[in-house]
Parts: sequence; structure tokens; C-alpha cells
Amino acid sequence: MENLSKILDIDHRTEVKQFQKGKILQHAGDAIAQTFYVKKGLIRSYIIDSKGKEHIFMFAPENWIIADVEAIEFNEPVKLFIDCLEDSEIIIFDKDCLFKADFSKEKMAENAQLLYRRLGKLQRRVLMLMGSPAIDRYTYFLDTYPELPNRVPQRMIATYLGITPQALSTIRSKIARSK
Repeated sequence: MENLSKILDIDHRTEVKQFQKGKILQHAGDAIAQTFYVKKGLIRSYIIDSKGKEHIFMFAPENWIIADVEAIEFNEPVKLFIDCLEDSEIIIFDKDCLFKADFSKEKMAENAQLLYRRLGKLQRRVLMLMGSPAIDRYTYFLDTYPELPNRVPQRMIATYLGITPQALSTIRSKIARSK
């Protein structure tokens, strides 16, 4: 949280904003992508394919940052929708804030380590989607987001895992029986 305080001190335009459940913070096709820090609540990023089906890319509970990184980095139109799954307190800021912050060498190392951990989790998720059984993907989901099963509808968890809600129900039953 100290790092975020430094960022907010640099860019005085940033402020905590309240959003209600269901509010879309960013639409695919928007010209400018933003970065969102979740102070309280839960948001997600997702795409909608040509058939109208949602594909959830990421959940962001408290203390997570979420953005369409590709759109920000390459100054391209936004590809990810970002919306609130709960009433949320969100800080919206610009990536330039991160580069203007005067962090110590130790804080930079800490931030780099956190970034690599998140990238590692994302890489593992992509690889699991390519070839791991659904039960392994669900177990990994529980490790990554231990508090979310009680906060997110099962259909969204199934979408995130790339399976049907029925398949998720079967997996949950198997896990419950094995305990």
C-alpha cells in the first residue's frame, strides 16, 4: 500500500471512486485504456466473442491491479471489458504514474517480484487451459483466488476455467467426496 500512496502523491488526479455492482468501467473498443486498483470490492476483465459468449480473463479482488495491458502498452483500442462484480471502491490511474514514482531500489525489486509472480500465474493459467484437466484448473483457481468461490457466481468460475457450469458442479462434487 505504501507504493500506491507514492503513486497517488505524484498524480493528484487520482481519487477513490465508488462504483455499484454491474457498472462497466471499460468497454472493448474504448480509445483509452485505464488501470484500476481495487481498494474494496471485486472486478473482472473479459471479452465477448463473435457469438456473444463471455470469456473471463481475470478477477481482481482487493489490493489487485487490473488493466488491458496490451492496449496501454501499445496505445491500441481496448479489447477487454472491465466491470464490477460487487459494489467497489476503485482507484483509476495512468501507467505513467508508475514511472514517475521515486521508489527505492528495494521497492523496485519488490514491485518487480510481484509483477513476475502475477505474470507467472498468468502463464501457468494459459498453459493449463491448453492441456490440463479441468479439475487441475479448478484447484489452481482455488489456490490463486481462495476467497472468490463464495463471492463469484459458479457460471463465472466455469467461464474462467473454460468449462460448463455442469462440469464445474461435477468437479466440486468429486472434490467434496474425496475430503
